Amino acid sequence: MYLNNYILPVLSLPRWAKRSVVLMVDTGLCILTVWLAFYLRLGELVMLSGNALAAALVSVSLGVPIFIVSGLYRAIFRYSGWPALTAVARAIAIYGVLYASLFTAIGIQNVPRTVGIIQPILLLLFVGASRALARIWLGDHYQAALKQAGREKVLIYGAGTSGRQLVGAVANSPEMKVVGFLDDDDRLTGHVLNGQPIYSPKDLDSLVATLNVSIVLLAMPRLPRKRRNAILASIRPTRIAVRTLPSMADMVHGKVSYADLRDLDIDDLLGRETVTPNHILLAKSTRNKVVIVTGAGGSIGGELCRQILVLGPSKLLMLDQSEFALYAISQELLSNFPDKELTLIPLLGSIKDDDRMQEIMTTWHPDAVYHAAAYKHVPMVEHNVAEGVMNNVFGTLCVAKAASKHGVSDFVLVSTDKAVRPTNIMGASKRLSEIVLQALADTDTKTNFSIVRFGNVLNSSGSVVPKFRQQIRGGGPITLTHLDITRYFMTIAEASQLVIQAGAMAKGGDVFVLDMGEPVKIYDLAQKMIELSGLTLQNEQNPDGDIEIEVIGLRPGEKLYEELLIGDNPKLTTHPRVMRAQDDFLPWDQLEDDLKKLEMLLNVNDVGAIRIMLERLVSGYTPSTNIVDWIYAEERT
Repeated sequence: MYLNNYILPVLSLPRWAKRSVVLMVDTGLCILTVWLAFYLRLGELVMLSGNALAAALVSVSLGVPIFIVSGLYRAIFRYSGWPALTAVARAIAIYGVLYASLFTAIGIQNVPRTVGIIQPILLLLFVGASRALARIWLGDHYQAALKQAGREKVLIYGAGTSGRQLVGAVANSPEMKVVGFLDDDDRLTGHVLNGQPIYSPKDLDSLVATLNVSIVLLAMPRLPRKRRNAILASIRPTRIAVRTLPSMADMVHGKVSYADLRDLDIDDLLGRETVTPNHILLAKSTRNKVVIVTGAGGSIGGELCRQILVLGPSKLLMLDQSEFALYAISQELLSNFPDKELTLIPLLGSIKDDDRMQEIMTTWHPDAVYHAAAYKHVPMVEHNVAEGVMNNVFGTLCVAKAASKHGVSDFVLVSTDKAVRPTNIMGASKRLSEIVLQALADTDTKTNFSIVRFGNVLNSSGSVVPKFRQQIRGGGPITLTHLDITRYFMTIAEASQLVIQAGAMAKGGDVFVLDMGEPVKIYDLAQKMIELSGLTLQNEQNPDGDIEIEVIGLRPGEKLYEELLIGDNPKLTTHPRVMRAQDDFLPWDQLEDDLKKLEMLLNVNDVGAIRIMLERLVSGYTPSTNIVDWIYAEERT
């Protein structure tokens, strides 16, 4: 349409110019409608002269001031809708009363009285139509221009296949607009790809300012993690947000889409490469086997279910006491693996229920048990001592005895670094559950008991990473228990794969320790998350920063530093990320009597005696706080 050529010039006019144009249009409409009113009344065209001209001038003199006072020129006419038309109607109603009073009620010579009625009606129709036409002509284009201007400017790091596909995927995004590529290949700098210029990453600082870039999209799913870490380190000083594509293994369809973009994986910051899993070890205890995963609704348990299902078990029994968690993981797996419906068996039940455990073992005779069910939240267990110990120790014992009785080949306990020289009830209970399995493995049993011990997993329930993400989205502050606190980290997928592989290497009573790499200082992790979200840290040096890190103090039972080894004599295995620890334990004959005494104390909730018993059974257990059990504290108030 020819008029469309004038849309952008009109929209680019300054506000005062636009108001002047509208005011002149309304002035013209006042004169035009007076002339038309004479024509409709007399049936012939008349010259606007004498009193007829006076009628037109009176219309302008009354109408324009009323329109100004009514705010018609403050409104943006391209938004004209019912509210704007209502405002026009109110203004012209006032105008009509005054105009009709003069030319109809009082009367002016040579001006028909009906003109005082016809002209306001015509003026209402013409002014209203002008607003509606402006909305139709300019509104849609303006909205599109607004959306275009409001989209965040992004640079795509990587001018390869994924980068080219990503340009097309982002083109229709209502949130982002690609303004160029970044690529390390100097030969590409200055060239144009898919209509976008290619820049050198060295110029990122200046590009952020000149192009108003707010996001960098990493489009290099095949890039080694070490190189990704180097790129992230170079981007961090620019204080812009980073989003990334998943690995090519995750993008099995091979085509990049806008939906593939996600927040930066924090495992990119760990500075270590994952080791390719040994598929022989993965399949040894799972392929064509009946496998049970306890705590299947939890972070580790759920990931174990995902990994095991891919390996092709004949049956996968998923046990959890949480109905919602069990439903969620079963629906996820059925959605992702619809052909595995007959393989998946979700089972509600508590690991402390001996009858239920015996019933499950009798019915399916599983070949392998991956025992991930446990209470793991340190402060929560510290406040609920008896229940925590009962679940972690005697729940493990219940499942282990049922497995041994029914000839389960492999039993793998998922343990934690907090079991090493524990300072809290959770860690002590997990170490005691390790001792229970070591002792059982030393008896005449056909079940191959083993333990796999590792640190925190990223994005698990209770992990600092999702908590920090939520706090950053909420504008902060990030709450940190101590400036010097450190933790070991590993991805859930890698940890689960290593659990399966370690279990396949077990000979009975093994305590495997996963190589978690170097411990991560949580303060540094929080700072990186802030900066790679495109925000700045608020501190004394930068009081105007976006997100503050607030130190709230260590929680009950919490340690500054975690350890993975009790002794200093780990042995290597055939897997580069799995070590075999040499940890002492009590023989079953001695341990069994002590466990009976401990169970009696748990039944009467004698928290003080429970702690003393744990100190005796778990070497190195040193409580770091006074008793904070809720019931114990309430009984003493």
